[in-house]
Amino acid sequence: MAHAEIPTPTTGEGKEALAALLAEPRRAVVALDFDGTLAPIVPDPEQARAHPGAVPALTRLAPHVAAVAVVTGRPAGVAVRYGGFAGVPELEHLVVLGHYGAERWDAHSAQVHSAGAHPGVEAVRAELPGFLDRNGAWRGTWIEDKGGRAVAVHTRRTEDPDAAFEALRGPLAELAAQHDLMVEPGRYVLELRPPGVDKGVALAAYLREVGAGSVLYGGDDLGDLAAYAAVRELREGGLPGLLVASAGTAESPHELTSQADLVVAGPEGVVALLDALADAITGS
Repeated sequence: MAHAEIPTPTTGEGKEALAALLAEPRRAVVALDFDGTLAPIVPDPEQARAHPGAVPALTRLAPHVAAVAVVTGRPAGVAVRYGGFAGVPELEHLVVLGHYGAERWDAHSAQVHSAGAHPGVEAVRAELPGFLDRNGAWRGTWIEDKGGRAVAVHTRRTEDPDAAFEALRGPLAELAAQHDLMVEPGRYVLELRPPGVDKGVALAAYLREVGAGSVLYGGDDLGDLAAYAAVRELREGGLPGLLVASAGTAESPHELTSQADLVVAGPEGVVALLDALADAITGS
């Protein structure tokens, strides 16, 4: 059977990182966002599920690399359920860093360790319904509770998602500041969470923990820019890093795709990349 070809990165740093990963896969960490990267974006985040090929591709690749990590803003347990990651023997060393690293699920123990609820997030969660009503939030705007570590306001279901999003950016930034929180914009979503907690911090700490020799990071949205920045900083220190953008739709932010070493076509493209890496590493 013919092996799938690995797409060629468009940058020198990306080509070097890919070569390092293939030369020493046992020292490589593959880190991936969940929504939009391993799972297609859907109107209702509670209906998101990993691409059907994601777990099979990861099971082929995971035993041959140092580690596989899922880095997400979702609660770790939710990502595990929606991803179908639990109880898969080949994924026994998988780690899910949820709530941007404030939560962690390890496959070998099947347990979630959490830093606990943040008081500012708890306060905002209580205030948001009345706050949105007073600010004339459009019909279809809805609140996603992320388990005490973050809360998100979605505008995708409104009649004009872009206008609703822009109308709420300023007021939500003021509300967040009152409670010592920050606002992270995404695709038709504004997430309020504690400062100093992001995918870059979580990823860099994990890479240090496992002593990574190289890293591949894949993401699809503005929340992944912090992880991109962390990888670029690590590259300056000599750690090869490959930045992959999952760009499945016209909504894919240019800020992300323009910084990527390799752009693939959404979760389907991510799965194809994982399969191609497994082919190259295992020779099968």
